[in-house]
Amino acid sequence: MIKVASYNMRKSIGTDRRRRPERTLAVLGEIDADVIALQEADRRFGERTAVLSDHLLGHHGAWKAIPLGIRQRSMGWHGNALLIRADAQVLDCEAIHLPTLEPRGAVVADVRVRGQVIRVVGMHLDLSGLWRRRQAHAIIAHLAASTRQYPTVLMGDLNEWSASGGCLRDFAAHFEFAETGKSFHARKPIARLDRIMASRDLEFTEAGVHDSPASRTASDHLPVWATVRPA
Repeated sequence: MIKVASYNMRKSIGTDRRRRPERTLAVLGEIDADVIALQEADRRFGERTAVLSDHLLGHHGAWKAIPLGIRQRSMGWHGNALLIRADAQVLDCEAIHLPTLEPRGAVVADVRVRGQVIRVVGMHLDLSGLWRRRQAHAIIAHLAASTRQYPTVLMGDLNEWSASGGCLRDFAAHFEFAETGKSFHARKPIARLDRIMASRDLEFTEAGVHDSPASRTASDHLPVWATVRPA
């Protein structure tokens, strides 16, 4: 089994309005996932510098960032980043350019974790329902056009308040959703904005929201997680 997680880390600015990357890493350590999709992982302006620096990740030692190589000092693409276990192998990776009015994107990587290869997509979709659906269609089409197919996990902040409509309906035509739970707002969760999905050659064995004293203050979103295995 492989444990995956998704976390809108809000540039490591917590509900106390303090930027503390070490606290973000502490939350990730509590989850202890094999593959992690991060949103808002880079600073917003200027060089879009990674909030979790190579030094911090190296000191922690559990994970490494998948190098997209788009911006020299960024970890991801429009704030989307992927972390994997330090002993996992990256087979391929790329950014997915999404139709949008504001900076949005997705990232995809093929990784080998304990001998199993999976494709992982991290995303942060638009605030507009119309653009969310266009972005969902772009991601689905990008995956379908790949010459090589792998069992696939999609994760991220979908910004979808509907229970089953909008982009959720589009994704549900191709993927199964994990029953994670409400992740926003971290202090009093009322919405399932953060989602994990998988292709139908995978099955979820467990899923949930990581709610701890640290996660309730580290960001305005709680992390979501799931374990998957071949169906």
